[in-house]
Amino acid sequence: MPIPTYDKLMIPVLRLCAEKTWAMRDLIARIATDLALTEVERGQLLPSGGTLVIASRVGWAKTYLKQAGLLTQPKRGLVEITARGRNVLTSNPAKIDTSFLQQFEEFRSFASGKPDKAANVVAPISLPVAIEPTSTPEEQITMASSAMNEALRDALLVRVLESTPLFFERAIIDLLLAMGYGGSRADAGEQLGGTGDGGVDGVIREDQLGLDRVYLQAKRYQPGNTIGSETVQAFIGALVGRGAQKGVLITTSAFSKAALNAANQSGHLRLVLIDGNELTNLMVRFNVGVRVARTVEIKRIDLDYFGDVEPE
Repeated sequence: MPIPTYDKLMIPVLRLCAEKTWAMRDLIARIATDLALTEVERGQLLPSGGTLVIASRVGWAKTYLKQAGLLTQPKRGLVEITARGRNVLTSNPAKIDTSFLQQFEEFRSFASGKPDKAANVVAPISLPVAIEPTSTPEEQITMASSAMNEALRDALLVRVLESTPLFFERAIIDLLLAMGYGGSRADAGEQLGGTGDGGVDGVIREDQLGLDRVYLQAKRYQPGNTIGSETVQAFIGALVGRGAQKGVLITTSAFSKAALNAANQSGHLRLVLIDGNELTNLMVRFNVGVRVARTVEIKRIDLDYFGDVEPE
């Protein structure tokens, strides 16, 4: 059967989210199973390549429902229904589409190209945004760019979680090097993870002689598995044992309040915690694990060029 459009998937997505909190990858797999998609259909890619059609459409259904306040994402990669979403299901709507969602102020703001920054707008790849009379083409491009970047971050997190621990350790070293730590030297980063690593997975030598070092620890946890203070304290102990002054603890999940407090009270140590949300932000910003797929030029009138022209 043809894969349904994203709007036709809104009700199935909302109903499934009423049952429990879902990881997006599991929700996509469940929708594919409920639709009885063949292996060929499950593997169908968008024309641009790299993104599954079913993942894109389930993702867009989730995004629109979230922007209307019917779903929420308590942590990156997880999705659950809200009280408003349950109320909508109780009303038993014949269909949910962008016209239906226009009744909610948050969605009208999102669709107009002026999303509320506090709403943490996210969206998956393959943009089917309807043209709204209140949004200009430039506003739509801005919203599309933001949405696709958020989609890229979600996809990055999935890829990282599917990778091996050794790959993740190498990736965080590459990230710190891309951010400028260690200068331009290719040998400034060293992977230490493995048996007997003492709780340190990598090191960045910030100067040629290695007198100033940043020690790294990578925790590849599934969303929802929060890093506690005991993990931070153990890393602090490992840093003290090496006589270190700087450390970075990176996870794909999140840190508890106690973990954040432990990092802030690490004494002379300068300890930075990077959660999954910030990790994917930095990977996109510094082009680690991503590349430019397409460049679009938007041109404006050069007012300086016409500045000396006398009006007729």
